[in-house]
Amino acid sequence: KMFNRSSVTEFLLLGFSDTRELQVLHFALFLVLYLAALMGNLLILIAIALDHRLHTPMYFFLGNLSIIDLGSISVIIPKSMANSLLDTRSISYPACVAQVFFFVVFIAADLALLTIMAYDRYIAICRPLHYERVMNRRACVHMAASAWITATVYSALHTGNTFRLPFCQSNDVDQFFCEIPPLLKLACSDSYLSEVGLLAFSVFLSLNCFIFIIVSYVQIFKAVLRIPSEQGQRKAFSTCLPHLTVVSLFLCTSFFEYLKPTSSSASDLDLTVTVVYSLVPPMMNPVIYSLRNKELQAALKKVIVYKLF
Repeated sequence: KMFNRSSVTEFLLLGFSDTRELQVLHFALFLVLYLAALMGNLLILIAIALDHRLHTPMYFFLGNLSIIDLGSISVIIPKSMANSLLDTRSISYPACVAQVFFFVVFIAADLALLTIMAYDRYIAICRPLHYERVMNRRACVHMAASAWITATVYSALHTGNTFRLPFCQSNDVDQFFCEIPPLLKLACSDSYLSEVGLLAFSVFLSLNCFIFIIVSYVQIFKAVLRIPSEQGQRKAFSTCLPHLTVVSLFLCTSFFEYLKPTSSSASDLDLTVTVVYSLVPPMMNPVIYSLRNKELQAALKKVIVYKLF
């Protein structure tokens, strides 16, 4: 059956299973993961807001990262859980547009913010005497705002580029949420240029951020190795290790997802990778940042013990 743009009022998302028991299992698993990510990021935000010792540039950016993590999972996971629980696959056309737009905003803002955080660590370790002047409150707000604005413009361009195409192949999306590569395969016009443009632009921006992060950490490691005391080296490394781990997790999970050919058919591997890159970073980021950070651990303990109980 052929569809045109005017007749497509909804899309059908790929389900994890047609078996009712497995659908309920999918709902329960996603609910647990979603609540874990929600609780972890909310606790980070509350701790940063309530503890004045955490009102520093590093924790300001970490708070923004928690907002991004909350947003990215909240855009896609509740709808997928609702579909499994209600045994349906549908998502309306406007909801699909909104899902694409906001998810790309959060992913792009995530990469931009991780790049800014690498710059923050570079200034803190390589230019410590200039840190307060360079990373003042106004500069931090401007950098964070630039990340959000750039991500919004980037997402608007790609969302508009995707949904201007007429969909006539089908309305089955080979993914558990609305994502650009599977949607491009549904276009009846030649979407080759759109796919190439999307891939080239995304790779260009991602590689620039990745190279900036690598160059920053090369300079950081050189500076740390020049620190005479072993204790000082350990302290410097401990402030960088969480950010480096989060960057590695983000890049490893997202590069495979977005660099694989968009024309390939959906597979269990594709679905697994998408679940990993969309769910694991938001859930693990709070854990990674709080594991070796005594200031954050103390603030979280204060929030949990004194504020909640």
